[in-house]
Formats: sequence, C-alpha cells, structure tokens
Amino acid sequence: MFSEKTIVAVATAYGEGGIGIVRLSGDKSKEILHKIFVPAKETSLQNRKLTYGVIKDPSTGEVIDEVLAVFFPSPNTYTREDVVEINCHGSVVSLRKTLELALKLGAQLAESGEFTKRAFLNGRLDLTQAEAVIDLIKAKTDKSFESAFSQLEGSLSFKVREIREALMNLLVQITVNLDYPDEDIEEITYADLLDGISQIGDMIEKLLSTADTGRIIRDGLKVVISGSPNVGKSSLLNALLRESRAIVTEIPGTTRDTIEESMSIRGIPIRLVDTAGIRYTDDKIEQIGIEKSKQAFNEADLIIFMIDGSLSLSDDDVALLKHIEDKKAIVLINKIDIGKVVDEKQVLKMLPNTDILNASVIGDIGIDALKDKIEAMVYDGSVKQGESLLVTNARHKDLLIRAESAINDAKNMTLKKEALDFIEVDVRLCWELLGEIIGETATEDIIDEVFANFCLGK
Repeated sequence: MFSEKTIVAVATAYGEGGIGIVRLSGDKSKEILHKIFVPAKETSLQNRKLTYGVIKDPSTGEVIDEVLAVFFPSPNTYTREDVVEINCHGSVVSLRKTLELALKLGAQLAESGEFTKRAFLNGRLDLTQAEAVIDLIKAKTDKSFESAFSQLEGSLSFKVREIREALMNLLVQITVNLDYPDEDIEEITYADLLDGISQIGDMIEKLLSTADTGRIIRDGLKVVISGSPNVGKSSLLNALLRESRAIVTEIPGTTRDTIEESMSIRGIPIRLVDTAGIRYTDDKIEQIGIEKSKQAFNEADLIIFMIDGSLSLSDDDVALLKHIEDKKAIVLINKIDIGKVVDEKQVLKMLPNTDILNASVIGDIGIDALKDKIEAMVYDGSVKQGESLLVTNARHKDLLIRAESAINDAKNMTLKKEALDFIEVDVRLCWELLGEIIGETATEDIIDEVFANFCLGK
C-alpha cells in the first residue's frame, strides 16, 4: 500500500455547478464518513450504493448540505484503497465546509494527482495508463480523447511489455551462454542474435514513427497564417472558424496583432494564429504587430503562406517566401475568382518541395482541399488514420529514442561479432529504458515529476 494516511480533495472543477464531489481515499475514509454523514430516515449506508442524507458537523450539529454519499471498499476501487465520494451541491461553500470537516477528523489534503499515484503504486495502473488519465481530462478533440482512452486501456503498455519480453528472452540466452559455456546448452549464434535484435529494433522504430503525429493529436498543431497585407489572412481565419472572429477590410494593415483561436480539423486539435501582414511600415503600432507575426512565424508547426493570386508577386512576397524554405508550409494562392495573375512557376521554383493550393476564401473554394492537406501532413503516411496506438507523450518518445539507440549499438556490435558481454550491456539498457515508460524501472523522482502535472482530486 502507498501510505497509511487518508487523503481528501475536491474532485470536481472549482466554481459553481450542478454537483461537486469530495473524494477520500485511505483506511479512515469510512470512519470519517460515518462521523459527518447522517443518512435519511429508514435508510442506511450500503457499500457501492448512493445513499441520501446530510453532512453534519459532529461538534456543532450544523447541517452543511444535503448530499448523496457512497463508500467503496478496497481493493476494487480506483486507488485499491477504501474510497468515499460525497456528492454535494456544486457550491464552493458546501464543498469547502465538507472538505474542512474531513480534514478536521484526520484526513490530509491530497497532493496533485495523488489518487492516481496511489492507483499506480498499488498496482492498479502502470505509469503510461496513469499518464493517460490526465491526457483524457485535457483532451480537446474526439481523436485526442480516443488516443488517451486507448492508452488508458493499456494499448501502449501491451506493446512495450511485448518488446521487453523479447529483450528478456535475448538476455536469458546471452546470460546462459556467458555463465555456463561448458554445459550442454544450445549455443546462441551471432546470426540468431542479429535476427532477434533486428526484430526488436523494428518494433521500437514502428512505435517511434507515430510520435510526431501523437504529439500533435495530444498538444495540438500550431498553424500560422502568414503573408503580405490584404492577401486574405483574416478571411481564411474566419472561414476555418466559420465565424467572424477577425475584422476584414480592403485596407492593408487592418490586423495589428496576432489573433489565436482553437479549433478542430478532421479531429486534429489546431491552434490557429492569424498574423499581421508583414511589410515595411513607419506605423509604430503596426511594427509591433509585425514583430509578433515574425515570432509566431518562427514558432509555427505549420505555416499557411497566402499570396494574392490576382496580382504578381510583390517584393514582400518574394522576401517572405525565402524565409519558409526550411519550414513545413502550404502556399495558398487566394482570390483566383477575380483572375489569376501570379506566376505559380516562380513560386514552385522558390519552393519546389512545398504544396501549392488555389483558393477563393470568400467564395469557399479550396477550404476543404486545405483541410485535407493539413490532415495528410499530420499523418505523414507513417501512421494510419484512425489508428489509436500513438506515442503522444514527450517522456515516452525520449525513452524510445534512447532505447532505439541502445538496440542499434547492440546490433552494430553483433555485426562486428564483439564479445557477448558488451552486447548484453546494451540489450539490458534497452530493456531498462522501456521499463521506465511503464514505470517498472522508473525512479521515485521520475514518478513524482509525472504526477506533479496532475490536477487536485485525480
């Protein structure tokens, strides 16, 4: 068990609401509940059944609130400890007073994520599943929720354990050959060793191939709309949001600051940034907006660079195109409905590896094609659309990169037919690094760091 102390916290969001829940976990949970909860007449508290009654201060007799209370006996609970949940009215005062009563009677205020931490330390969840809980809470799209729920169910854990089992089988064979060379044991050959190591390397590589897509599904894609003034950037923002969020006029320089909005495209969370048109100007306010545009430009995951297709490329257009040569970008040639004048070949010559789309934002032409292109770029061909097993966590990605490096070192030494002792060190390192992902070889500091990012009450 994690601790002898009983913890308590408000498990619902702070503020007014229809309902608010105070949660306790630990050996004293039931005892505390009996002291502060009085069931209604002709009812009694039964395990795993909501019971109507009131919360009453045992020292003064003051009734705090009408509630529904439930007691869950261990071990079949979220934390594998005794758990109590008190469903109060969603009043800040009611929740605060109920929490204070529990604290007065011996409970201690839970730390961030301590309920889930206990679930992990008591063996109900592994570390990847515990991390999925907070991702589930923070999910902003169906896809990010689906990915987090898949991880909570153990999809990533299963794959990591599968790779670790293959590594352990290799370690056993290597160790037996090292420790008992004279026994009648089948000798492991370098060919067999290379085959096993290569298969493990392929499995790790496949997991890693989902990491960039997974990060975007979890954290969102920062998409910056950039270009010269009056090319239709604010119109595109409004079209994608399907609302008039930005002011649109024919006057260049109308947008003086960056405008950021959140949305979903094909289930992908997007942080969409409309920027001020970048050009030389003496207007000090516009200059500040342009500097913010340049900063957003440099921080973007994807740039939608807009060009006025009814005009020839301006000097500002050419200068900006040079800045996106090494960035992930889509060039959107706008205003094709009033006649296409711009030389598309000139754009292709400057950006031969960048996708170019034609559009009329005002006429709703090219918007779906733009969404399709963003979706395709996120999945990048290496991840099947609809696939739920994605590496979404930066900690997992870092450990997988290090594990891949270790197994590649083992592979290189096997190719050179180095001593088994040296190969064994890297195979074991790979096994330990993968163990950190699911928490089996993680240190206390790593565990504390993971749960420090959680909210109270979860």
